[in-house]
Amino acid sequence: MSNIFNMIPSILMMVSPILITAAGGMICERSGVVNIALEGLLQIGACAAASTHVLLESYGSFSPWLALLVGAIFGMIFSAIHAFAAISLKADQTISGTGINLLANGVTIFFSQILFNSDRTRPYQTGIMAGALGIYPTVYIAIAVILLVWFMLYKMPFGLRLRACGEHPGAAASVGINVIGIRYFAVLASGFLAGLAGGCLVLTETIQYTTNTINGTGFIALAAVSFGRWRPLGITLSSLLFGTAVAFAIYVVNIPMLKNALPTEFFSLLPYVITILALIVFSGKNYAPVASGKPYEKGAS
Repeated sequence: MSNIFNMIPSILMMVSPILITAAGGMICERSGVVNIALEGLLQIGACAAASTHVLLESYGSFSPWLALLVGAIFGMIFSAIHAFAAISLKADQTISGTGINLLANGVTIFFSQILFNSDRTRPYQTGIMAGALGIYPTVYIAIAVILLVWFMLYKMPFGLRLRACGEHPGAAASVGINVIGIRYFAVLASGFLAGLAGGCLVLTETIQYTTNTINGTGFIALAAVSFGRWRPLGITLSSLLFGTAVAFAIYVVNIPMLKNALPTEFFSLLPYVITILALIVFSGKNYAPVASGKPYEKGAS
């Protein structure tokens, strides 16, 4: 029991990047744009954050926080590619997002080679340190993000307009709502949050960025959006479920009874198996925004 209790800070640490990314994905899809690129945007943010921290670490304790900001900005910049392709060019949103994922893998290796002569960043000495009770500051960032997203979506006129763009963009446009502008905002916001999440992940869960650092976190976050039915509370609970599965797969070696009962490879598969099973079991009614994934045609009814 004590082992499980001691896992709580680590579980929350691993839940945080998933929740932040899922919050961005939810904003994007509620506006009507599917963002398959979350995995790649996490990679971009993680690489940018790790690189910034490595280069500035010796100059002061501010470097992790500046690194988070740099990661978020780079995530937003790369999400602009997806926004332009999906919104302005009306390209297939799944293909566009997949392209970003493939691009991110190559770009991060390329810049790592330029900066560090390797396919990964140089290790840093310290990342973001845990605070009281072993809770990492990234947990509070994740809580702040989901609360701000909830407030924006349900307590502000802008949130109502954004949701209208994802349900019936033609009707939204007929009352003067700038559908294209709102969708651009949503995609860029999702990129900003995914980049931030990449920074949170790389500065707490590891000591450098490698091509295996993200390891499907973006796709898990995308599943959390669907499993959470595109609602803040839902994605919070689903992120907690998936994050707990990821943490359990890592820390199961500290539970002798389970470690000896099953091979460790079984627990490595657990987060992805739970993700798939959850989506299958709860895949009844389609709660997705009606216009999600559909390019907006000006003047269309």
